[in-house]
Amino acid sequence: MIKENHTALSDFIFVGYSDLPVLQMLLFVMFLLIYMSIIAGNGLIIYIIVTDPTLDTPMYFFLKSLAFLEIFYTSVTLPKMLVNFISQNKTISFVGCAAQIYFILFLGGTECFLLATMAYDRYVAICNPLHYKLIMCKELCLGLVIMSLTINMPVHIGQIYLLFTLPYCGTHEINNFFCDIPPVLELACADTFASEVYMVAASALILILPFCLIFASYVKIISVILKMPSVEGRKKVFATCSSHLIVVSLFYGSATIVYVSPRSKETLIVNKLLSLFYTILIPMLNPIIYSLRNREVKVSLRKLFRKCQGC
Repeated sequence: MIKENHTALSDFIFVGYSDLPVLQMLLFVMFLLIYMSIIAGNGLIIYIIVTDPTLDTPMYFFLKSLAFLEIFYTSVTLPKMLVNFISQNKTISFVGCAAQIYFILFLGGTECFLLATMAYDRYVAICNPLHYKLIMCKELCLGLVIMSLTINMPVHIGQIYLLFTLPYCGTHEINNFFCDIPPVLELACADTFASEVYMVAASALILILPFCLIFASYVKIISVILKMPSVEGRKKVFATCSSHLIVVSLFYGSATIVYVSPRSKETLIVNKLLSLFYTILIPMLNPIIYSLRNREVKVSLRKLFRKCQGC
């Protein structure tokens, strides 16, 4: 039942920072450094892949695409968060909030399918190595990235429509650091059942379908690895997949809890922290994970540093 005291909606107000008023400047500096490290780390990954001919392979084409995606993904939320840390006006417009949620969902969904594409690339490389270059041609790689971008676009338009046609009541205070579906749903003064069902269904499609593709790819990969006679060979092959597995585990674990778990006051607090984790910290960690656990990337970085030292 819709409450009678709902008001005309103009702006939402972020209260994710209200319980830490004395730490505003510290948080600003901390998140600014995180944002700069995301831009620098992912930018460095893009640069070495573009400039090093030895990294001109499908695997690194997808890694470059992921690095671009992480920069855009964090740019949806972090600049507004930084402004809010040093501003008295911690508001976002109705349209701005809808746009922010849409791009978080769209880019997050794109990352899910891109991670599935990267798993398929590893499957072909390990399970069908003789035909790898033939199968993973440039046209297919580009097509898979474009498909990752477009496949979830209409799903989130429907989600945004359902969410922002609801009436909103009271102070319009969002208990989060940025606009996201669970905290915005808390403000609705109407039955949110349809929106919640759609959110879970869309999350199941965007999260579970790519995860099943990833799982199927790694089942095949593991079966091939176990048949290898050499222990050293097994370690070498598994090393090429370990970075991807770590990123998948971190991203899917936190995103699944936020969008698929039942809502309660306790989970909203946990979700506020987890949403920061998968939208900000994972993009910061990705370049570190891929550079520390990938031999070719480490070799390329050493060459770049030696070149810089010689300048």
